[in-house]
Order: sequence, then structure tokens, then C-alpha cells
Amino acid sequence: MEQTIQANAEEKAVAASAGFPPIARGDARILILGSLPGQRSLDARQYYAHPQNAFWRIMRDLVGAEGTYERRCRALLGHRIALWDVLASSVRPGSMDADIRLKTAQANDFNEFFINHRELERIAFNGRKAAQLFASMVELPPRDGVVGQFVLPSTSPAYASMSYAAKLDAWRRVLA
Repeated sequence: MEQTIQANAEEKAVAASAGFPPIARGDARILILGSLPGQRSLDARQYYAHPQNAFWRIMRDLVGAEGTYERRCRALLGHRIALWDVLASSVRPGSMDADIRLKTAQANDFNEFFINHRELERIAFNGRKAAQLFASMVELPPRDGVVGQFVLPSTSPAYASMSYAAKLDAWRRVLA
């Protein structure tokens, strides 16, 4: 009982992290979903801001996304790729997905997103945690056509057991 009270007090002491709005045009055909921005991304107000995260390097190699953050985002949009996270907010001390406190997790409004993005063909999850969160928290609205779902290797520096070349190849197969 005492441990539960202490755990609840510690959880309340950590403020919830709030995610970002989607980067998307109405004609998006691919939606890339992460879990929730890490601390570096929150501080910079940019998706995948950690310098060792391979996301933008992969996007550079696949769709030419380079330069400023705004230019990289425009490159995604030009290739009809949308970027968002499964969670709108959650308590997460640090930046590791394993530290997301599921009791506090709130999913983004995917019903509205799918209504406004009718050409969507694929959802690409940046890592297993994003896919697990989506599966447990989001119900896809009925729509014409099937939206394929693909779990890709995480671009996080915490997932170092796979080479960059292998990650790039997996991402290329889904985004091509």
C-alpha cells in the first residue's frame, strides 16, 4: 500500500509530455507514426531532433529530406508522407518508450485524421512500441479500401542492434 502511494506521488510529480500536431497534407498516402516525442524533440519543438536518431538520415536517403527542419518537412509533404505520433500526451520520465506510463497515455484523434486524409494507403510505425500503442488505443474508422500497417525498425539510437543499412532497406521497402 505504501509503495503504491509513493508510486502515485512520483507519477504526479512528473509532468505529462505533450506531442506535436501532424505534419501532413490532405493528399498524404503514407503516415509515419512514432510513439511520443522524446525530450530532445520536445525541447527543440521538432520531430526526431536527437542527433543520433536515424529518422532524418533515412528520410534524406529515401526522399531527399535535408537542410533545415522546415525543408525536411516540406520534402516529406512533397512525397505525400505524413508524420505524427500515436500519443497526444503521456507521463514519460526521460525519452525511452519503455518509460511511457500507459495509465496516463492519451491517443491522438485518428478518426478526424482519417476523415481528412482519405488517400492514405499505409501506416508505417517507427518501432514496435508505436505499433503496440496504436493497436491497443486506436480503432480505425470504417473506410473504403484497406490501409496497410507496417512495423519498421525503430530509428531511435536506443535500437542499435540493427545496422543503419538494414534499417534503411526495411524503410525503403515500405515507403517506396
